[in-house]
Amino acid sequence: MELSERKKKILCMAIEEYIKDSSPITSGGIKDVASLECSTATLRNELNALEAMGFLKQLHTSGGRIPTPQGYRFYVENLLSGVSASEHELEKVRQLISSRTSSLSEILNGIAKIVSNATNYPTVVMMNGIDNLVMTEFKIIPLLENKIMVLIGTMAGYINETMEVKAGIKECEDASAYLTKNFRGATVGYLIENIDFLEEGMNDEIASFQMVVNSLVKGLKKMNSQKLINVEREGSVKLLEDGKSLEDAKKVLSMLDDREQLEKSLHLSGKGDIEVTVAEEEEAVASVVKAPILLQGRQLASIGVIGPQRMEYSKIASALKVVVDVLKDLKGE
Repeated sequence: MELSERKKKILCMAIEEYIKDSSPITSGGIKDVASLECSTATLRNELNALEAMGFLKQLHTSGGRIPTPQGYRFYVENLLSGVSASEHELEKVRQLISSRTSSLSEILNGIAKIVSNATNYPTVVMMNGIDNLVMTEFKIIPLLENKIMVLIGTMAGYINETMEVKAGIKECEDASAYLTKNFRGATVGYLIENIDFLEEGMNDEIASFQMVVNSLVKGLKKMNSQKLINVEREGSVKLLEDGKSLEDAKKVLSMLDDREQLEKSLHLSGKGDIEVTVAEEEEAVASVVKAPILLQGRQLASIGVIGPQRMEYSKIASALKVVVDVLKDLKGE
């Protein structure tokens, strides 16, 4: 639906004012904050037209208007076309991932914390692309009680897993050397798909440590099939501030404990860097601003900020833009 430039400006300003203080929108209120060359009567007509088009709705006959899901949708789609990341936040994420000496889960948790602190809303990271990780090295270390520790270096930090396998120092060293030699520069998915084929022609070479390799691949398959979800709740207090609806806050907090809903809400269509689901659209119980975490063009995870319909979409989109931009620029070794 095509809107005139004046209608666009009025609608976006009206929504921003509503997000700010939860006060219904009136022509007088818009007149006070807008630098528009038009009368209050003209503004009233424009608001009437926006209501008729479905972007605003009136709660009471004599009261002001509030945005509809359609209005929020228009607002965020216009907003996302010009969103940019702050250099300060970009540097925080760069520092977090630059050394790549932390575990993958620590890095993703750290990214979630940065975004949650920047937005003051709960942030969720769902790792759903471990098979896309490019591996750089393997270190397998024997532990006590028939266990081994597996460290897999990747372009995004290392994968750290403890497995129940009885193996000595030599078997672990040989397995580490074999896997690094054959799979450096390959993805986790490639290893999972091709390990059986490689083993067929190298039975003698790997016989002494085949149990170690088999256990590692089994562990990676399990990890790849499960979507690992981290919920950063530091921003939850924001839901109860600024006059936001207690009922809306309850919906969001309930969603954070519902794994199935979180998985569904963080699903990405792949149409853009940042996507938005507005509460009450397609039966969504909360609004979600989300983005893919990409590394060298491959999706590793999804990150989403979850809140009520009336939340600060501009601030949230800017924070997510930080993650998208930094990881897009990250080069492999």
